[in-house]
Amino acid sequence: MIYKTHNLGELRKENIGQEVILSGWVDTKRDLGGLTFVDMRDREGKTQVIFDIDVAPKDVVEQAQKLKNESVIRIVGEVKERQSKNPNMPTGDIEVFAKELTVLNSCDVLPFQISGIDDNLNENIRLKYRYLDIRRSRMLHNLKMRHKMIMAIRNYMDKEGFLDIDTPLLTKSTPEGARDFLVPCRISPGDFYALPQSPQLFKQLLMIGGIERYFQLAKCFRDEDLRADRQFEFVQLDIEMSFVTMEDVMRTIEGLAKDVFTAITGEEVNYTFQKMPYAEAMSRFGSDKPDIRFGVELKDLTEIVRNSGFKAFQETVANGGIVKAVVAPQGAERFSRKIIGEYEEHAKRYFGAKGMAYIKITEEGINSPIAKFLSEDEMKAIVETTGAVKGDIILIIADKAKVVYGALGAIRTRIGKEFNLINPDEFKFLWVVDFPMFQYDEEEKRYKAEHHPFTSIKDEDLNAFLNGQTENIRTNTYDMVLNGFEIGGGSIRIFNPEIQSKVFDRLGLTPEEAKTKFGFFLDAFKYGAPPHGGLAFGLDRWLMVMLKENSIRDVIPFPKTNKGQCLMTEAPGEVDDGQLEELYLKMYLCRRKKVNNYRKNDY
Repeated sequence: MIYKTHNLGELRKENIGQEVILSGWVDTKRDLGGLTFVDMRDREGKTQVIFDIDVAPKDVVEQAQKLKNESVIRIVGEVKERQSKNPNMPTGDIEVFAKELTVLNSCDVLPFQISGIDDNLNENIRLKYRYLDIRRSRMLHNLKMRHKMIMAIRNYMDKEGFLDIDTPLLTKSTPEGARDFLVPCRISPGDFYALPQSPQLFKQLLMIGGIERYFQLAKCFRDEDLRADRQFEFVQLDIEMSFVTMEDVMRTIEGLAKDVFTAITGEEVNYTFQKMPYAEAMSRFGSDKPDIRFGVELKDLTEIVRNSGFKAFQETVANGGIVKAVVAPQGAERFSRKIIGEYEEHAKRYFGAKGMAYIKITEEGINSPIAKFLSEDEMKAIVETTGAVKGDIILIIADKAKVVYGALGAIRTRIGKEFNLINPDEFKFLWVVDFPMFQYDEEEKRYKAEHHPFTSIKDEDLNAFLNGQTENIRTNTYDMVLNGFEIGGGSIRIFNPEIQSKVFDRLGLTPEEAKTKFGFFLDAFKYGAPPHGGLAFGLDRWLMVMLKENSIRDVIPFPKTNKGQCLMTEAPGEVDDGQLEELYLKMYLCRRKKVNNYRKNDY
């Protein structure tokens, strides 16, 4: 049996008079007496099919009248010119008069309508019946764009001389970043593999192996909290190059980014990517991934209020903190007490801020609960420094730098969205460079690598590092940001084993611990490691931004919920005791049996 001579988005005027065979789903159906109109749909589009009692046998027309939406059908018919043309359909100039109809599969009662449904459809329902959700035009379009993106990547990388090489999915746990997903090893009781957070070590080993230019669309896994732009498992475009400088890598990646962007959006990127040091990004925008499509920058008030009469400001500065502000343009009226309270609560809950002060610039003058604590000169200096004018509101946070940047950075983004300061049709690429090598973790009371411990230190800061300095050591790093999202990040790597050992030492790893975790990696550097560097893109997040979707789940075929669940397969789920015993997970098995006994005793 032939199922198709054409797809359902293909037929045009040139096909009029031809006999065709079409297969697909019933999208919609309309009965008009002796005529039944069926819009058939497949991946490529829709075609209107007419069942006419004057053309088709009576039993065919009667069968058509009983069709349910989403039934799978095959028809044989003749292409004719459409009397009432539909300019909104590529096939809107033609229609097919059916002569034969075969119902290939019927459809049960749908949990939701596939065509013409509101995009406010409950996401949990969509994820439970993801195979139906994929039939929707929006999801189908997104998955087509995902394919186009991957093809654009492969074509560019091939043109630039990169080799596509895959790396292991079962590897060794090296928990210096996010938590690993562990896999128990049956043939080595008590031992575990880890699913890769990134192919980082392997791609560097490929450089030592002489590959010189490598890429991979790699599946990666990180056991970290989920959110709108993050999943447990994701696809990473992984890239590494030998004998390159930071500028060489960035130039190559810019070419890739431009090609991919054009493939997805149809627009050209005809500007040079702006570069911004990490310190500047934090100081101006409170974020290492700033959205530069709008203004509203952080303004430093620290020196103005250092000796002010407002105790909260004065004490913060005296204790080494900073005081910064953002201005919500023409927000004085809009910011009621309730709205101010919501902003303040957000800063407290998510960033640990102690509070938020405000100053309204009104027609009547200054309106602020802290005005009485500030001198006339201090208030004047605040207004001048922030550039606030009548109708504006100044929002101020005083705290440790990390808290101030986090809270005001989030407030800035919120103002940009809620005040419609962002052009949704604009795309702005940005390089954020020169990240610090180390960040101090207050909870663990130790230094951690800002990116990862294999990042090379800038030549200008290397002597200071070797002489014992840890703070303010900059690296040869470069993150690519698009519209406030980090879509890729990379660095030039350490290839000197002595420097690598000193970095591990500064992170609190003893030589024994470093050998246990990275011994095979460090050994490789003894055998002629070339200068090298690379970058990794989060493919899913990058696509999400280009398609202007609000959630990464809308560009992934089968994603997890924010709780890490697959509602369709009901993963994660329990496994039987036999499997646990086979993997020597006795402790877990004993705990489970104890819990189950408790449950039984409850009844």
